[in-house]
Amino acid sequence: MRSASATPSGDRIRWVELPGAEPSRVYVHGLGATSPAYFAESAAHPLLAGRRSLLIDMLGFGISDRPGDFAYTLDAHADALAAALEAADVVGAELIAHSMGGSVAIVLATRHPHLVSRLVLVDANLDPVTPAPGPGSAGIARFTEEEFLAGGWQEVRDAVGAHWWSTMRLAGLEALHRSAVHLARGGVPPLRTLLTDLRIPRTYVLPESIGPLRGAELLEAAGVRVVAIPDCGHNIMLDNHEAFARATAEALAA
Repeated sequence: MRSASATPSGDRIRWVELPGAEPSRVYVHGLGATSPAYFAESAAHPLLAGRRSLLIDMLGFGISDRPGDFAYTLDAHADALAAALEAADVVGAELIAHSMGGSVAIVLATRHPHLVSRLVLVDANLDPVTPAPGPGSAGIARFTEEEFLAGGWQEVRDAVGAHWWSTMRLAGLEALHRSAVHLARGGVPPLRTLLTDLRIPRTYVLPESIGPLRGAELLEAAGVRVVAIPDCGHNIMLDNHEAFARATAEALAA
């Protein structure tokens, strides 16, 4: 396990690192997840192995620190990741980022362009969502922070199920709530705008089962490759490991 200070207060981001050739690959998890659990098999796949790979956990999640005074906005997550990557001597990395991690990766590439050379977004959040009962950011964001800390998290635990809760329970409750609220609100400027404005190779991977990606034509016109993966749900890298590895390898070679 490696770590680096990511805030002025000394809060540490931690990651599991696989040795290999540069440029580095950085794997970023989604809300309530952890990169080693979600991406270890992919990083070691024969089509993707051989590169220096950082399976990194954002502040508040997984093996990283869970500061109670951190804002957990998309910008704050991106800046904290940038501090950790710079401490790890990462430059021009290829980012493979899932769900909320994809949103943060877009912001990271915009705010710290020297750190990112390519993006592979895995069913990433591009649009705001309306808070509503259920799992995910929408279900968490319907609570105030006080309500969530006082017991709302238990409703979320019951809604997400044992698999997701196995990693979500590692998150700080403040981190989980604030991250979900800011993810549900979306970015300013909008994440779609930031993504289309980037001038690096970008691929958006999504489950074939959810149908066409909204606004795919505009993304593709801006140079974003959109790739549908069969036989999977939101956790593409876990549900159809082989197809995910192939699609990711092709995206990184394009």
